[in-house]
Amino acid sequence: MTNRRAVLCRAIAVLALLAGARVAQGQQGVSGAAGPSRRWFDAAAAMKRLAESWGDQSYGAVLVLDDQLVGEGPSRVVKLRDPTAHAEREAIRDAQRRLKRTNLQGAILYSTSRPCAACEAAAAAAGVSRMYFGEQLQDAGAPRR
Repeated sequence: MTNRRAVLCRAIAVLALLAGARVAQGQQGVSGAAGPSRRWFDAAAAMKRLAESWGDQSYGAVLVLDDQLVGEGPSRVVKLRDPTAHAEREAIRDAQRRLKRTNLQGAILYSTSRPCAACEAAAAAAGVSRMYFGEQLQDAGAPRR
């Protein structure tokens, strides 16, 4: 039953990304530079739902580079019994694995809530350029150590 929930949550995440792509196309500023995208927040929210589906903490995050999803992070604190497995750090670790590098310069972190100080420091160490969080896509700026 748990595997079915995980598959269902993944399917919902993919649908949210596809639906959000149309909305994101119209979210460029006057200068042509793209601002935060609801599409990527929706992907982070899907990670939050995935974490909740297995009884973990209600947090999710994704990492985006060049408008491509490169890291996904549902909270795994409870699941792994690892106090460092916050959603943001899981997204960073996933991106580093996928890209086969530790430097994530230019990447943007989207999170369902404001990253804690340790997650912000991890994002800074990885070279993440900007962080957005919450439903309102609040700009947390460049991460600091």
